[in-house]
Order: sequence, then C-alpha cells, then structure tokens
Amino acid sequence: MSVVALLSVAPVVEDSMASEVAEAVAALDEFDVSYETNPMGTVIEADDIDTLLAAVGAAHKAVDADRVSTFLKIDDKRTRDQRAHEKVDAVERELGREARRER
Repeated sequence: MSVVALLSVAPVVEDSMASEVAEAVAALDEFDVSYETNPMGTVIEADDIDTLLAAVGAAHKAVDADRVSTFLKIDDKRTRDQRAHEKVDAVERELGREARRER
C-alpha cells in the first residue's frame, strides 16, 4: 500500500514564509517518506497512513509561529500500490494521446 498526500504548512504572517516553510519541509527528513516541494505545497508519499500522519504532525509542529495553517489532502489507495509518479505518468500518457488525436 502507498499513501500520497498534498501538504501545505505555513505560518499566518504578513512577511515571507520561506524560512518557516523550510523548517516544515526539513522535518519530513526524520521520517521514511519521499516528498517533492512545489510552489503550492509538498507532495508526500509513504508506505502507510501512520507514517504519513506522523510526518505531517512533525512538519506542522516545526513551524514556530503564533498561528499555523495546515492543509492536508490524502489519497489512501487501499486496493493497490500506486506511487505518486505513476499518477503523473498516467496523465502524461493521456496528454500524449490527446495531442495525437488533434493532428
């Protein structure tokens, strides 16, 4: 089984959030997860939900602010093992088919 999630952790501040977001992302290194950060959040992948939730909790706690906003969207596909890159690959294949159909 694999669990894929989109995580966004940020302090509620007026100034740059980069240093606090970096602390949240760095906290993920203590867990057996893989992740990729993008402009809107971090995609995390873990073998099970418990590992994922522990990593998310650590990322949330790593932000040192009076107020922290955390968004978490989880895809817990229980019937088969599907990695994050496979989801992207499937969309890329469809885009390739669409381009061929338009010709």
